[in-house]
Amino acid sequence: MSRLALFDLDGTLADRQSALSDAVTGMCRAHALPPAAEQWLRTELVDRANVADFARLREIFGLEVPAADLWQEYVDLMSAAVTCRPEVLEGLACLRAAAWTIGIITNGAGDIQRAKLAGTGLADLVDGVAASGDLEIRKPDRRLFELAATRCGVSLADGGWMIGDDPTGDIGGGHQAGLRTIWLRGRPWPEGLPAAHHVVDDVTDAITILLNETLE
Repeated sequence: MSRLALFDLDGTLADRQSALSDAVTGMCRAHALPPAAEQWLRTELVDRANVADFARLREIFGLEVPAADLWQEYVDLMSAAVTCRPEVLEGLACLRAAAWTIGIITNGAGDIQRAKLAGTGLADLVDGVAASGDLEIRKPDRRLFELAATRCGVSLADGGWMIGDDPTGDIGGGHQAGLRTIWLRGRPWPEGLPAAHHVVDDVTDAITILLNETLE
């Protein structure tokens, strides 16, 4: 089994929801946006965000600031607000020390996902990143998994692991890509989806499983 570990980013390694709340609050204060605009942003950006969302925000609420500027402001706010717990960073460092190759595979625009990686310190601990915005395809599409492996300098054909919180995108996609899987429980499990190889409550538990694999 290849020592390749692909991790989801939002909701797995990084706390996107808290960062989203802080970023939206900051943006609304900076532009004196009405409560309706704040609620719109929280609803529209709950799962993902891209520049088109801010073009719609600008149109609906009559803002004069260009959509590209609003988007960049949001990217900067998110990268400043997003966090990754120290014990997660330490766990990834232990994986690297044990000769694991670590990749990130994430649904989201490439610029904001890479800004989050830089802001959290994760960028220094991963070998490759594949964001859905890079190819305009999303997990569970196998091509995104192949891109992640390639950017890590390995072949998906050699196997490895996928760790994430999304049953369909992470676990279903990981199965289709020929990977073993670890699911961070929380979201409803779709009927008919094959079970993950392991189920954990925290990503640090997943890292422990991988480190134990190293010892076997």
